[in-house]
Amino acid sequence: MSRTIVAVIGGGAAGLMASLQAALYGADVYLFEKNPNLGRKILISGKGRCNFTNEKMMENFLECFPGNGKFLFSSLSAFSNTDLVTFFEKIGVKSKVERGGRIFPKSDKSSDIVQALQKAVLEAGVHICYKTCVKDLIIKNNQIKGIIINDKKEFYCDSVIIATGGMSYPATGSTGDGYKFAKKAGHSIVELKPSLVPLITKEKWVKDLQGLSLKNVSATVYVSGKKVASEFGEMLFTHFGISGPIILTLSRYVVDNLENTPIVSIDLKPALSEEELDERLLRDFERYKNKLFKNSLNDLLPKKLIPVFINYSEIDPEKPVNQLTQGERVKIRQRLKNFAVTVVSCREKEAIVTRGGVCVKEINPKTMESKLIKGLFFAGEVIDVDGVTGGYNLQAAFSTGFVAGKSSASP
Repeated sequence: MSRTIVAVIGGGAAGLMASLQAALYGADVYLFEKNPNLGRKILISGKGRCNFTNEKMMENFLECFPGNGKFLFSSLSAFSNTDLVTFFEKIGVKSKVERGGRIFPKSDKSSDIVQALQKAVLEAGVHICYKTCVKDLIIKNNQIKGIIINDKKEFYCDSVIIATGGMSYPATGSTGDGYKFAKKAGHSIVELKPSLVPLITKEKWVKDLQGLSLKNVSATVYVSGKKVASEFGEMLFTHFGISGPIILTLSRYVVDNLENTPIVSIDLKPALSEEELDERLLRDFERYKNKLFKNSLNDLLPKKLIPVFINYSEIDPEKPVNQLTQGERVKIRQRLKNFAVTVVSCREKEAIVTRGGVCVKEINPKTMESKLIKGLFFAGEVIDVDGVTGGYNLQAAFSTGFVAGKSSASP
């Protein structure tokens, strides 16, 4: 009996896992990668450390996918976060848990993940075709027959897994090829938008805060004066605007409302009510009553933030603390609770994931097979599923890749 031939398009997280599983389930697998090496996006994920999953309990895991989380129920049940940790342990990558339940390789090297996966697929007998561009699918009578590669060369197979990634970080090879293939096969493509993306602000003073990380703050998105979403945690100022975990999570709501000039309000002291903050200010100002205003905030704010905040407060920095009025104290308190920036755009090419993609209603969630074309499977970011930061998106890629690979081996 002849072996099932499976073609996997894309050598990222989803494609590598899909290739491995298809091979382990007895298929003859060919992995097509247009780059000269595998896992480029894995290598840059988590700032080169690769936050590949999260320890959150499975019942809460789906809540971390604001985009079609329910679709992942079957694939996460088949291959969970604990399964992924065990899998990497078996192929030689030990892991560790950090703040927020984020799981990284113990070595802090994303290259360990890529090398271990590459070794595993090669040992499983996967044929890796580097620098090979897939140009089209061969479909007859609503069934996959093969693919067309490079210069119109036909490659015949029984199953095709599209694991081409999204549109984020095009330098890694994620240039949207999978959407073209899916659309041509009759699939609907939900509008593509950047998600988990740094934000560009109107305010130029952010440059003065470049590199400043704020922990335990809350950020709230307002659109036309209406509160849209809020997050608590860590954020970062950059030369162009704002980034960091809570900003990236909020970015989906900002991107949806860019035409309405959204405001991101940062509460620098979320643990204190306005009354408690006023008491804190009174204590600090009593302690520094003989100093100038510009020298009175050292206990309250990071050093780098103080001059920017004083300018933002519109209070004379040379004013003696003992001359500050009650009205000025109210203004300081309000600015501390509402340190706001205006978002004008986003760094689209730096989006960690792409929102939108192949419509989940047209994919069988238990097998990742197309409901329209027999033998066509999808895995990873090409599907209209996206999660927040914290390792969720890579877990989704590995889980959907696992299911697609296993299912494709016996179409």
